[in-house]
Amino acid sequence: MILPGATLGMLGGGQLGRMFTVAARTMGYRVVVLDPDPLSPAAQLADRHLLAPYDDRTALATLARDCAAVTTEFENAPAASMEWLAQHCIVRPQGRSVAVAQDRIAEKSFLMENGIAVAPCAFVRDVNDLASAGDAVRFPAILKSSRLGYDGKGQIGVADRAALGKAFDALGRVPCVLEQRVALAVELSVIVARAATGEVTTYPVAENRHTHGILDVSIAPAAIADALAMRVLELARAVAERLNYEGVMGVEFFVTGDGAVLVNEIAPRPHNSGHYTLDACVTSQFEQQVRMLCGLPSGVARQHTPAVMVNLLGDVWRDGSPAWDTVFDRGTVKLHLYGKKEPRPGRKMGHFTVLDPDPAAALERALRIRSELGVGAD
Repeated sequence: MILPGATLGMLGGGQLGRMFTVAARTMGYRVVVLDPDPLSPAAQLADRHLLAPYDDRTALATLARDCAAVTTEFENAPAASMEWLAQHCIVRPQGRSVAVAQDRIAEKSFLMENGIAVAPCAFVRDVNDLASAGDAVRFPAILKSSRLGYDGKGQIGVADRAALGKAFDALGRVPCVLEQRVALAVELSVIVARAATGEVTTYPVAENRHTHGILDVSIAPAAIADALAMRVLELARAVAERLNYEGVMGVEFFVTGDGAVLVNEIAPRPHNSGHYTLDACVTSQFEQQVRMLCGLPSGVARQHTPAVMVNLLGDVWRDGSPAWDTVFDRGTVKLHLYGKKEPRPGRKMGHFTVLDPDPAAALERALRIRSELGVGAD
């Protein structure tokens, strides 16, 4: 076990790294953040900021020398950097796990090879694959770039074959996944923690609602049948085990109108939909990330209060600073701001979480505050 007093490294300095840093420093660890952004939210709270690209060998050597263990906060951290670091210190999750999750073709292949259902899809590696992909997938569909896409970026809706080639051109003819649109009953996610010993801990299933491809609201626990919740938890556990994953991860699910449960995406890090754990669970996903990285016993993931989390995007700042008294007037509402200097449309600037023993009351209050703050307004 790596005990308090040790130094931990973080590849990436966004909001997830910031919340990891808060958890780690609260537990008595020092934190070094490697991030090329001089205004990194995580670096604001870390002991040290290495201002360099993620593949900078000098910065990586500093991490390897000074840190007992290193983790990441985003799936696009170079897997090669993580593999190099693993030769010198503990790295969790492993670079090979991140490599699967950061590439949609590799991710879909992994899931299908392990018998885990996904939406019907085909791979488009170059123009020669367009015809066969159009034969394999029914329209309407979505063409998604295989790498670097998130929050609705790097994907284009495709109505028919004629639109497929245009979409491929618009995405720069990079490798893509053509995915059939499915009729959704609900979108769900689970935060999973898997220790190096193989022990798996799962958090309650959350229901997610998106706007323009970006997570808007998460409701935990999801108001779904027990049998469906058990099925989703089993699949989340299976993904972590078959990937031989070490650390905290988010697994997103589609549940179709006919009851099929499909894995949508894997996030090899804490997940936006798990932010409710900061206020509503015995152990937050970020404390759990520290525990998994350091080889500590798993924290109890039990949720003690129903919660609804609402994302705050830069759009809310359109007329200046939001009316925070709207949030603070309610004593069971928790506000989290990420320390980002420039609010931009679509940029995640923070979130708030409403706690209430009555799940319906929590949702009603969250949606009212959401409306009063202008979240989602044009």
